Amino acid sequence: MTRLFVIAGEPSGDRLGAALIRGLRTLEPAVELHGIGGPEMIAEGFESLFPMETLSVMGLAEVVPRLPDLFRRRDAAVAAIADLRPDALVTIDSPDFCLRVAWKARAARVDLPTIHYVAPSVWAWRAGRAAKMARVVDHVLALLPFEPPFMEAAGMSCDFVGHPVVADPQASEAERAAFRAEAGGEVALVLPGSRRGEVTRLAPIFGAALERLPEGTRVVVPVVPHLEQTVRDLIRTWPGDPMLVTDPVRKRAAFGAARAALAASGTVSLELAAADTPMVIAYDMNWLSRQIVSRMLKVDTVTLVNLIAGRKVVPEFLGPACRPGPIGEAFARLISVPSERDAQAAALDGAMTALGRSGAAPGLRAARSVMAHLSK
Repeated sequence: MTRLFVIAGEPSGDRLGAALIRGLRTLEPAVELHGIGGPEMIAEGFESLFPMETLSVMGLAEVVPRLPDLFRRRDAAVAAIADLRPDALVTIDSPDFCLRVAWKARAARVDLPTIHYVAPSVWAWRAGRAAKMARVVDHVLALLPFEPPFMEAAGMSCDFVGHPVVADPQASEAERAAFRAEAGGEVALVLPGSRRGEVTRLAPIFGAALERLPEGTRVVVPVVPHLEQTVRDLIRTWPGDPMLVTDPVRKRAAFGAARAALAASGTVSLELAAADTPMVIAYDMNWLSRQIVSRMLKVDTVTLVNLIAGRKVVPEFLGPACRPGPIGEAFARLISVPSERDAQAAALDGAMTALGRSGAAPGLRAARSVMAHLSK
């Protein structure tokens, strides 16, 4: 019987972990699982060593006072691994915590197989992360099809297992039609981010860009619940009688019903692609961060659809280009001109195919990769 110690440190990793658990149990129903996970993994019958939420800390100012507790959590995980002697340690994203656990666990047991789920984006910036990770990781499960060569060059084996977005349920045609009827017009989806800082920075720019939208367009703004009031305050003066959507089912319907979307850069571009929704991407950050990132960035586009397509099919307005006028013109054309939307259609479909939409579920592919690595 296979025994694994699995660690997820944040909600995105918890989601991947839950799918991995389902895949592992499909292959080996009696697989023994231990470690750290969140509500989605727990819903699969996983018992967490301690609440995953204690690891979810972002920002230097927030992390520093929490360091003693994080070190205790790290050492508790390492001690549990030593006691259980699993067949492998599987860490999921959250490299700051996960790779520190792996480092100490390997120091105590040099033959411990280690597998990391989610490759670092060394193709975009900080290429040295792969070599550093290779000191403690044997095998990587990659979400993007072009990542394995980068991991292999650093000395790790790597399998592309598919991106979880391809397994997301999509709105039915009835759900889309019902949402359009509720909106009362052509739906323009606007997504200024999921973190308070980026929403506060981008909302005024996006709002000004919407002044160019065609008459009768209804602006719909999906928002995470904890930012609902912040976003509501920021969009009060926006045109298009903006409608906020917080419920996940209605968000899915909104994505499917939208004629086009204006979104902050991030994985939301893949959610839009999965819903076949054409988009304009825009993003900016504070001046200092912009200077640092622009010097480190190794690619000329940050939108994953463009990276997969190998060309800039999705319009991007980043850094100094993130201005209302050009963004508004591009978004208005996307709403009004069918050929603008058609130009993206094939690339969106191609991106989803490249990410594994036509194959086995990513969680099952990840499970197969784990078991195949252990059998070597």
